[in-house]
Amino acid sequence: MLIVLFILAAAPAMACPPPGYDKPALQALKENGFAVADPARRRELAQALVACLGDPDPELRDGIAFEALSQWMRADAFDAAQMGALRDRLYGLLDGPEGEGYARPFAALVLSEVARTDRIKPWMSVAERAAMVDKAAAYVEGVRDYRGYDDVQGWRHGVAHGADWLMQLALNPALDRAQADRILAAVVAQAVPASGHAYVFGEPERLARPVLFVAQRGLHSDAEWAAWFAALVPRIGDAKQAYRNVAWLARRHDLTGLLHNIYLQAGNSQDPKIRTLQPAVLAAIKAIP
Repeated sequence: MLIVLFILAAAPAMACPPPGYDKPALQALKENGFAVADPARRRELAQALVACLGDPDPELRDGIAFEALSQWMRADAFDAAQMGALRDRLYGLLDGPEGEGYARPFAALVLSEVARTDRIKPWMSVAERAAMVDKAAAYVEGVRDYRGYDDVQGWRHGVAHGADWLMQLALNPALDRAQADRILAAVVAQAVPASGHAYVFGEPERLARPVLFVAQRGLHSDAEWAAWFAALVPRIGDAKQAYRNVAWLARRHDLTGLLHNIYLQAGNSQDPKIRTLQPAVLAAIKAIP
């Protein structure tokens, strides 16, 4: 089947599907492994697919736009200038209207892939990387839409997608201690949502990952980790509400989920810097009412 791929050469389109495509054409492109031989056409399509990250159709949003962008970035298909343009386009989506709640979480998820490219083959300046750390941390701290998966609408998953972004940054050896602390502060902000939202879509496991990879850097002492984990326990709330308040129970549920994930993964790690977290995590678990 011959598929004619045509992308306007003007500014990146905001429509989804992009001009020159319809959904069947994009599905056919996916079946063909997202192969676009012409680098200029691939670059234009990548920019245009950013608009699909906010589309209510999960196949367009998740199965095509995210998968295509991730695959191209992991194949090192874009140069530094093109990566910078894609990053900035995603920042615009992150800062734009929330709409139906898809665009920001999926912008964060794609930005985790952008961060990965810089980790694998550095292309961002020191200032750009620092700005991304601040952007990622601020995004995670600001999430208030805790919707995860819907059978019809698919994923939103803002906390988990933001945690993936933090994880890729935490893995980057170029980050300094202050930036690692900024990542940890963002994890704290969502580890135990004050609203009493109970995580049910794997968020604690995703939030655990940046903590584990910050630990792998060896930037913090055992005493500092003990203090960090101990400070999480009071976030559950007033002990007088223990087992008598739904929000308190939800916060306890979230914290134990995070701590158990970290304890298990640290125990199974072959990295001694990660394994050293176990005593501090166990002490925090024992301190939970």
